[in-house]
This record gives sequence, structure tokens and C-alpha cells, in this order.
Amino acid sequence: QVQLVESGGGSVQAGGSLRLSCTASGYVHNSNCMGWFREAPGKEREAVAGIYTGGGITYYADSVKGRFTISQDNTFKNSVRVYLQMNSLKPEDTAMYYCASNFFHGPRTCGTAWTGTGADFEYWGQGTQVNVSS
Repeated sequence: QVQLVESGGGSVQAGGSLRLSCTASGYVHNSNCMGWFREAPGKEREAVAGIYTGGGITYYADSVKGRFTISQDNTFKNSVRVYLQMNSLKPEDTAMYYCASNFFHGPRTCGTAWTGTGADFEYWGQGTQVNVSS
């Protein structure tokens, strides 16, 4: 089992920045593909950014490329932490952000999973709200 705990959401004005973090604990060997989905009211859940922790390969939705950066920190004992640095935030970034993870047999399958709506991911955090005002 893997437990995911998120933090870092909040409210900012357009153009501002926030950093989300997600800590995976438990059997983290089952969690080599991690990242973020978001869900806004009335909209379908969408992938935002992901990382294949086995090699640090990253994936981004077109809507956030150049503004968001995902990174990992493996220095913690028995856990893995992933960060999502969000810059130049826009009102359309307002959503509940969910950390998700699973095990995949390589970066290609991890990358494919980030093109979907999350059905391929077994582990989920509780979500953290991001609000961006204009």
C-alpha cells in the first residue's frame, strides 16, 4: 500500500505562484510514476504533470507547459516527495489538485498514463484546493 499526502494549496492572484507537495509513504516501490491531476467544477478531471521517479522523466499538459515544473526528492528515508511549482497562475488553473501514483514498467507507460484522466492510477491523495483570482 502507498499513502499520499498533499500540501501547499491556497489562494493567489493571477500571475502569482504556489508550490504543491505530495509525499508518498508505505511501499513506495509501487509508486514510481507520480504527479498531479486536477478537477474543476463541471469539468472532467485532467492530468497536469507527472514524473517517472525512476529516471526523473517529466510529462506536462500543454496548458501548463512553461509555467509549471514538477520535481522529485528521494532523500527522505522510506518516502518519496514530489513537488509541483506553479508560476504565472491563471484563473483557469483554479481546481482541486490531486496527487496520484502507481507502478509502471517504464517511462513510456508512465507517460501514456498521464494522457488519460487517471483511471490507470491506483493511489490518490485527499486533494488540495488551488484558487486563482483575476
